[in-house]
Amino acid sequence: MRAIVTVHLKEGVLDPQGKAVHHALHSLGFRNSEDVRVGKQIVVTLRGEMSREEAEREVTEMCEKLLANTVIEDYEIEIIP
Repeated sequence: MRAIVTVHLKEGVLDPQGKAVHHALHSLGFRNSEDVRVGKQIVVTLRGEMSREEAEREVTEMCEKLLANTVIEDYEIEIIP
């Protein structure tokens, strides 16, 4: 089983990397982007037999303790059997 964790800055938190990418896109002629936010994706392969609920609980704990800075970041978890 795998878990895909997507981490991104919370709304309202400044994203200088996103602003730089947005500016670069405009410089390259891509004028239809209104805003860019940069995040990260983490893929965790889980060992052993566990239910989807157990996997989600364990990965949530991973996010809360290490994978995301919950003060400034939000995260989403997708469990793939």
